[in-house]
Amino acid sequence: MKFITATLVLLLADAASAFAPTQFSSSAAAVTTSTTRLQMGAAVTPALIKELREATGAGMMDCKKALLEEDGDMEAAAEFLRKKGLAKADKKAARVAAEGRIAFATAENKAVLVEINCETDFVGKDAGFVGYCDQVARAAISVDGDDMEALMATSTGEDGTVEEVRQKMVAKIGENIQVRRMSSRGGADSTVGAYIHMNRIGVLVEIEGGTEELCTDIAMHVAAMNPPYATPEDVPGDVVEKEKKILSEQALESGKPAEIVEKMVAGRIRKYLEEICLVSQNFVKDGDITVGKLLEKNGAKMIGFTRVAVGEGIEKKEDDFAAEVAKMAGQS
Repeated sequence: MKFITATLVLLLADAASAFAPTQFSSSAAAVTTSTTRLQMGAAVTPALIKELREATGAGMMDCKKALLEEDGDMEAAAEFLRKKGLAKADKKAARVAAEGRIAFATAENKAVLVEINCETDFVGKDAGFVGYCDQVARAAISVDGDDMEALMATSTGEDGTVEEVRQKMVAKIGENIQVRRMSSRGGADSTVGAYIHMNRIGVLVEIEGGTEELCTDIAMHVAAMNPPYATPEDVPGDVVEKEKKILSEQALESGKPAEIVEKMVAGRIRKYLEEICLVSQNFVKDGDITVGKLLEKNGAKMIGFTRVAVGEGIEKKEDDFAAEVAKMAGQS
């Protein structure tokens, strides 16, 4: 009897729904749509989110949102995150990036230095950032000259171009990252060597003759002493003239005759050039010999050097912690 009663209730319910007013049709459609979305969402499993997160380095919730947005399509979700990362990279580009490291690469007779900047020294030591720096240096070795635009468009392999990988790094790490500059030296008729000091100062030295080891020794000297010029011939004429004018005025104040003053100035200019030029400086590893004499001893001649230091010339923001505390405390 209970079974018959239940059956009658179901039949009556079906009959009622058949004659129900059409105004309920919109609700039925809404239920169908909601169910469809639910079914799509059900395909986005924790395993899929984890896989996308490992592939892109993006946050867990961002990965889930991307997968839901793209109906569980991994490739489309990764593209969605990349586009989102582009927006983040543009926003962070205005922040000062004065930390980072100098990356170095060499191939045959060519060597290259690249400065890659980030915002904090903590990120500068991050394994992912360090790996990116190495990628950039390897890409730079294939670029003709020091063309930064060409470098940023150079492929790093499966990860994309230097610029594309940079944008991914910004999205993943959350800091402004910039490939600031590159500098290369070397050629078929020259010898080039490098010295990198604590990944923050990089030096390339190029000579005629000699060995790579000799270049590295001299590069170490350049890193330590930071001479403005390699040889007297490299010093611009206006720099010499300016120094002559200053020295002449100083000598004339002594009241000595003009011909004596001229000789005094000439002697002081020679001394000045010795101080600012690499070849005339005493070698840091042996104070009894100049860099120029060291080159002569090894049958070599100086061509030039390049010295790059992390953050050089970038104006860093100085935080006023007292003002920050006062602001937080509600003081003016």
